[in-house]
Amino acid sequence: MGALVGRVSRLSRARNAVGLAFVLNGLCFASWVSRIPEARERFELSNGGLGALLLAIAAGSLIALPTTGAAIATYGTVRVIRVGAAFSLVGLLSAAVGLTQDLALTVVGLFLYGLGLGVWDVAMNVEGAEVERRLGRTIMPRFHAGFSLGTVVGALVGAGLVALHAPALPHLGVVVVFSSVTVWLVATRFLPIVEQRDHDSRSVRRAWLEPRTLAIGVMVLALAMTEGTANDWLAVALVDGHGVSHSSGVAGFALFVAAMTVGRYLGSGLIDRFGRVAMLWGTMGTAFCGVLLIVFGHSLPVVAIGIVLWGAGASLGFPVGMSAAADDPVRAAARVSVVSTIGYAAFLAGPPLLALVGDQVGTLKALLVVAVLLMPAALAVPAARTH
Repeated sequence: MGALVGRVSRLSRARNAVGLAFVLNGLCFASWVSRIPEARERFELSNGGLGALLLAIAAGSLIALPTTGAAIATYGTVRVIRVGAAFSLVGLLSAAVGLTQDLALTVVGLFLYGLGLGVWDVAMNVEGAEVERRLGRTIMPRFHAGFSLGTVVGALVGAGLVALHAPALPHLGVVVVFSSVTVWLVATRFLPIVEQRDHDSRSVRRAWLEPRTLAIGVMVLALAMTEGTANDWLAVALVDGHGVSHSSGVAGFALFVAAMTVGRYLGSGLIDRFGRVAMLWGTMGTAFCGVLLIVFGHSLPVVAIGIVLWGAGASLGFPVGMSAAADDPVRAAARVSVVSTIGYAAFLAGPPLLALVGDQVGTLKALLVVAVLLMPAALAVPAARTH
């Protein structure tokens, strides 16, 4: 009995630690997002220039992601997530300093932050999948709800500080120092990741050849674009297309992540009841309708409804993709790394693609790219069926 109680207690501590890692990751990310309109204005960037700036984060993440699975297999999730937190700390602090005067320093800082974000992301998803597997029920969407909760807090605090004209350096500095130090400490509660075999870089190469893993990656690519476009462009699109203030644009982003948080929290139980495929198709249709209301809505209440639908519709794609990739504990880290890499290609391609379209048709109408991508992505959804 004592051993069972100890096992449950350890599993609960690991679950809470992973959940906190997701929350803090989202807090850091949304804190930076709240400063995107400021960066565009300070450096006098066009949509294309802003897209190039945002590309720095995605480029850093894509460099880190392919090797993180092998690093986890070699060094464990505790060491790897600490490395990610350290890069995030240095990167966001550098970007915050750069926002005061130096575009080049901002780009370098965002690249380093992207490296940290990618490493941190894979490590917490691999650890979350292990906790989910041992619990024997769907919980990954709730971990991602934690990420969304962090973004809600980060967006609301950011909107308030932007409205008060608070400088970026103390804002981002306090957030990233607190978050990185906390993750460093709580990582000791993670469960050990033990795979039966293929504990080296060859497992990652094999995962790249698995049809199911690649199909899941394609699905996550489109759904990551659905989420990432809102992260990077929603606040700017509301400012440009609907004439709201910068702080109101950030508040619109906060509404998006609030809806996504609720969707992820409720989604765990709904997935266990209706299955992954049905829920993914349903949420993708919801996101499609939400984007149309935002773009073509003629009043702010209609636009707000669209934001809520988009947020709810974008809620399950990434977490379900991570769970599906890790269904089999054998090479779970490698498969999560592959799916994450493909998914993060959306963050690499998204900013320049939306910037290019935005320069032609306007920032608001450029959001329609999301609706277009959702239609073919629906064909890859069955790959996420429980393996």
